[in-house]
Amino acid sequence: MLNKIILASKSKVRKEILDKHKIICEVKPSNVDEDLVKVALIRDLASPEIISKNLAELKANKVSLSQKDKMVLGADSVIDLEGELISKPETREDALIILKKLNGKTHNLISSVCISKNGSMVWNYTDKAELTMKNFSEESLKNYLSKISDEALFAYNVYQIEGEGKSLFSNIIGDKDTIMGLPVIKIKKYLENYQ
Repeated sequence: MLNKIILASKSKVRKEILDKHKIICEVKPSNVDEDLVKVALIRDLASPEIISKNLAELKANKVSLSQKDKMVLGADSVIDLEGELISKPETREDALIILKKLNGKTHNLISSVCISKNGSMVWNYTDKAELTMKNFSEESLKNYLSKISDEALFAYNVYQIEGEGKSLFSNIIGDKDTIMGLPVIKIKKYLENYQ
């Protein structure tokens, strides 16, 4: 049995991935204002990868400050479209705009994870997956979105890779768990070595 960790995220998807891999975790969302952080980092010309890493670390550090000697896992995922940061949609209109931007193009999905203890990072890892979206008409994209529940749409970014979203892509290179927001194999390895 792996060490119990605290997940600094309210993401049901990340919790499900940890559960599936028998990593016991308690959920304590960080409530970090991600948009505020992203705006500041974009102003400083940070790359999508740096933004993802910084957010994962910020979330883990914030929660770990109040969790003495416990390991806290923070995570963040972003889409990098030719250097442009694409965040999760806030509305269905946002989702359609994002899909139209990704339409027919190749992008990277970046997932960063960080484990912190007593307010400081002790380990971090970033993984990328490369996804090439097929070319769709606007009507097809609207039709795709109409099949996705609000919960799935806002939890998984604009595509749910293990569900309906897989059909959007002509090519996927990378780990499915990374695409879903948590490169769990590396986390598992770290926790096993830590014991």
